[in-house]
Amino acid sequence: MKLFTDEESRRAVATDRSGHRPATLPDGVVRAATVDDVVDTLRWATEHRTPVVTRGAGTGLAAGSSAQAGEIVLDLSGMDRIVAIRPDDQVAVVEPGVLTADLDAAAGGHGLFYAPDPASSAISSIGGNIATNAGGLRCAKYGVTRDAVLGLDLVLADGRRVSTGRQTVKGVAGYDLTSLVVGSEGTLAVVVGATLRLRPRPAAIATLAAHFDDLVAAAAAASAITTARLQPSVLELVDSVTLEAVDAARGSSLRALGAAVLVVQCDGLSARAEIDAVAAVVAPFASSWRSTSDPVEAEELLAARRAGLPALERTGDVFIEDVAVPRSQLAATVAGIQEISARTGVRIATIAHAGDGNLHPIIVVERGGTVTEGPPWDAACAVFDLALALGGTLTGEHGVGLLKRTWLRRELGDDSLSLQRSIKAVFDPLGILNPGKAV
Repeated sequence: MKLFTDEESRRAVATDRSGHRPATLPDGVVRAATVDDVVDTLRWATEHRTPVVTRGAGTGLAAGSSAQAGEIVLDLSGMDRIVAIRPDDQVAVVEPGVLTADLDAAAGGHGLFYAPDPASSAISSIGGNIATNAGGLRCAKYGVTRDAVLGLDLVLADGRRVSTGRQTVKGVAGYDLTSLVVGSEGTLAVVVGATLRLRPRPAAIATLAAHFDDLVAAAAAASAITTARLQPSVLELVDSVTLEAVDAARGSSLRALGAAVLVVQCDGLSARAEIDAVAAVVAPFASSWRSTSDPVEAEELLAARRAGLPALERTGDVFIEDVAVPRSQLAATVAGIQEISARTGVRIATIAHAGDGNLHPIIVVERGGTVTEGPPWDAACAVFDLALALGGTLTGEHGVGLLKRTWLRRELGDDSLSLQRSIKAVFDPLGILNPGKAV
């Protein structure tokens, strides 16, 4: 292993896109190119009792990969090989640094696709998606990262190599360590390889964009789609604050069409019939809507959704929240978020994976302002309160990281939290893997 200790290298890996700014820099960074680099790093860290913060593309939103003095960063972004795609088995084997969109594109050459589709797919890595159990735009139908991970190659805190899971679609031999590691935020082991499930690329896709006079009506329409027993592959909600930012960034005029937009996509042989059924459900709520089977036009509709966060980041510093609620509570949640914004005077934009009740309230502050104290943090805490009161959770896909640990006991309870910390101690008895994060 080679440890880089110059200030530029340390500053480049000190934090992620969460808005958290560590008070100090990590002691150094190891840029791993091979599994042996990871093994050597963890053996050294165990010997010297040095905490290790594993990092991928650095796109995390919960300060899960933030590092400080006394810690070293293990950067896996250089381990970016697609080792194999086996189309007959609909399986891919990849290293953790592979970008999500690159895997999907490679699978497309075989008539397949990788279902998890975070909005950051062009810049986020598979390893990071596994660490947080990322979801994304297609999660309404195809589930989250955990549903696509068949097996993992791991390096434990002491440098031992372990493989979990399988290469088959089904398998129940032993405890499900694969699912345990997915979403563990780098606190149990370091992922150095993954066997992932691919799916047949849909024969047809149909897309609908519906505009609404207010956000609550849009959320109610999304819930009505679920109530109607329809299951689109994409069901995304975008509010007026985000639309205004997208318009400013892209020169579009989406805000003029309404105060919120719902983008819905159905796929498969019955895509057209399904999107027509969606339109019938949405029409009573919407001020206008249109649908298309043109893939180019559909991608343009989705591009506006994907542009939401980058557009908001052009307007100030952002704190991207990540709560989830029962889908029947979407309208109550967005109404509550609007009330919190009005009461605190904090600008909050809302984007949602409405198909599974996962909302991203995005707190926007002036450039250089803080989002982890004062009114912005008060607003964030009020959003956490709201989600839990409505039967929801503190995080749907971004993870607990550093920023939500103080809230975790309230959601999990003492006994569950104690059990989880005992599991952490089995995997990492010295507590050197991403200390102070997740649990």
